[in-house]
Amino acid sequence: MAVSFDLFGTLVERVDSGGDDPAARVAAELAARDVAVPDDWADAYRERHIDAPEGAEVPLPAHVSAALSSRGVETPNNAARRAVVAAFDPDVRTRPGAVDAVAAAREVGPVALCSNCSVPELVGRTLVRSELSRGDFGTVVSSVGCGWRKPAAEMFETTATRLGVDPAEVVHVGDDPRTDGGIEALGGRFVDVADVPLTELSDELGWTG
Repeated sequence: MAVSFDLFGTLVERVDSGGDDPAARVAAELAARDVAVPDDWADAYRERHIDAPEGAEVPLPAHVSAALSSRGVETPNNAARRAVVAAFDPDVRTRPGAVDAVAAAREVGPVALCSNCSVPELVGRTLVRSELSRGDFGTVVSSVGCGWRKPAAEMFETTATRLGVDPAEVVHVGDDPRTDGGIEALGGRFVDVADVPLTELSDELGWTG
């Protein structure tokens, strides 16, 4: 058996002080980098600009660059990426039981982090600011890194391959049945933290760490 954990909403919670309007947050960081933000930026941000296969992840900096380009605005010096990374610089708290759950999982098999995230660097920065660390996981798979978003089979397959197991051997722990539950299509098991809190996960799966 191998175990993979979702990150946001499962192991950590975001404590955002920048408001809940991502377009506005990105606009503020673009303006801080002397990028001319279009008057209809909110509309441009919501529009689809990059055709991608179903289940594929479009990195947010690529989307932002394309949205600006659609309005005739160029983004020199990698400004779109820098603005996106700054806009979503994380403030997080570790959820109760997260550290013990990950430690217990490591006692019985390989452990992965498997997280949907379209923002480069965000997963790593989040781990640094949490009570967990990169070293707690045998591998860290983010959608922006592997190119696919849960529930796409490709993301779970990538995670299983890096863990050295078949996807059917993976127990994936998460908070969203629509995305995290995708492991079940590959024969694996989904554990919803809404039903089984992290503090009870060890007993649920028979771990004795």
